[in-house]
Amino acid sequence: MAGPTNSGATGSCLAGWSRMSDEVVEAQTVHRGWFNVLRIKARIAGEDVQQEIVEHPSGAAVLPYDPEKRMALVISQVRPAVLASGEGSMIEVIAGALDGDAPEDCARREALEEGGVRLTKLEHVAHTWATPSTSTERVDSYLAEYQPQDLIAPGGGLDEEQEHLKVCEVPLAELWARAENRQIRDAKTLLLLQALRIRKPGLFEGDPGEPLSAAP
Repeated sequence: MAGPTNSGATGSCLAGWSRMSDEVVEAQTVHRGWFNVLRIKARIAGEDVQQEIVEHPSGAAVLPYDPEKRMALVISQVRPAVLASGEGSMIEVIAGALDGDAPEDCARREALEEGGVRLTKLEHVAHTWATPSTSTERVDSYLAEYQPQDLIAPGGGLDEEQEHLKVCEVPLAELWARAENRQIRDAKTLLLLQALRIRKPGLFEGDPGEPLSAAP
């Protein structure tokens, strides 16, 4: 069995790389819809590889939070794919497909549509591949502060998109407790919660809803 490359080093193993000979030889569309399924023929490391992949729209995700009350806006939604796997509603951060917009504009649009909140300044956390083994989907994830006066609409998503979601304002301490108890199963939500806790751990302390200045 081959051992790790550059074991104990931080050089070329962690650097981005590809061989000049790595290439897609052929891409055939086998299903066309809201997302496409492609049958890819590639040559990687001198070997012929064939795989079906999902050509999926990319998107943006955002976790709006009130730093004074130490609350966050999240949604609860039933996803058909999750339902088909035997589970019910999931707690998620606000997210949506780019639909031709820049990621920052998408995050603000979805925040208003789903969460009813107006966001201005966004803090970029990551640009990630959702499922790099099988999908082209990439997600830009953001943190964003809001204040009570920024809650300007009911949220809940657009009727024509049949999202059937509920918007919830939840204490950050409660969200973190749910994450630790494995009750949050959405990857982008865990990513943004962890990012906020690393950057601003004080927001997860004290009594929920109590002004930050009064926290111990």
